[in-house]
Amino acid sequence: MQIFVIGGTGYFGSVLVEHLRSAGHSVTALARSEQSAARLRAAGAVPVAGSITDTEVLHTAAAAADAVVYAASDYAPTAQSTEDELAAVRAVTAGAAEPAGTNGTPGTTGTSGTAPKPVVYTSTGLVYGFDPTDVTEDAVLPEVSAQPVKAQAERIVLGAPGITGIAVRAGLVFGRGGTGLVTGLIEAAVTNGAATYIGDGTNAWYPVHVDDLADLYVRAIEHPVAGVVNAVGSVPFTFRELAEAIGTLTGTPSVSVPLEVAEAQMGPAVRTLTTSTHLLATKARATYGWDPSERSLVEDVRNGSYTAPPRP
Repeated sequence: MQIFVIGGTGYFGSVLVEHLRSAGHSVTALARSEQSAARLRAAGAVPVAGSITDTEVLHTAAAAADAVVYAASDYAPTAQSTEDELAAVRAVTAGAAEPAGTNGTPGTTGTSGTAPKPVVYTSTGLVYGFDPTDVTEDAVLPEVSAQPVKAQAERIVLGAPGITGIAVRAGLVFGRGGTGLVTGLIEAAVTNGAATYIGDGTNAWYPVHVDDLADLYVRAIEHPVAGVVNAVGSVPFTFRELAEAIGTLTGTPSVSVPLEVAEAQMGPAVRTLTTSTHLLATKARATYGWDPSERSLVEDVRNGSYTAPPRP
């Protein structure tokens, strides 16, 4: 299959491209710069020049592909970013509704349109809101959450005609020394001389390893089933445990800070770091035969793929 990936040079997207190529698929991917294009070529993908604001480019590339993955995650909580992301999602769903090869690049589906193309959208477990009681895929989502744009984009993908729309609500993605939250906390510990957590730090999240998440996407593309799936691993962590692991990595003490102090320093969005998540990947396991590994974020930080930057 020919897969068009938006976000293919990002943290998760680059791992996904690797998994897609290993599974024997051809990959085209959006590239905002020649540097990004070179990275894609090195990974065996064909770059498509443009950004998520180039909706005509997105539409054309989606029409030429057999499947589309929206893996971009560099979203900023602004009105413009929301408008850009939703416009991009509308463009790729409209393009994907056209038979492969419509715009001159033949795909394996061909112009007969024997099956609707899968469009996999990368959402987040944060759409369930703050400390939700219902985190099943059929839950009614709240209007207020840490990333409401993701819920809006989900509705576009799931409601678009002529495609097989799939929304993946991922937990915190980790592994291979990446993901902005974890690396940011590590850098902050080095800069400030302490690895911090908020309050008692007993709130827990279920993360997912980046390679496990990429494996789920390959399965969803190859055997698509429309709908929402949660994507989390089975090994939770508390934020105190994470801070202690970061302290070990950086040689700094782990320190609790009050919520009001954290909000004063980082803004109200820091409240997200005081929540707990209870997502389960039961549906993903049953639908796609997905079996994520039992890798631990805490152990990966303490003894695995993460490194501490030099002290300033």
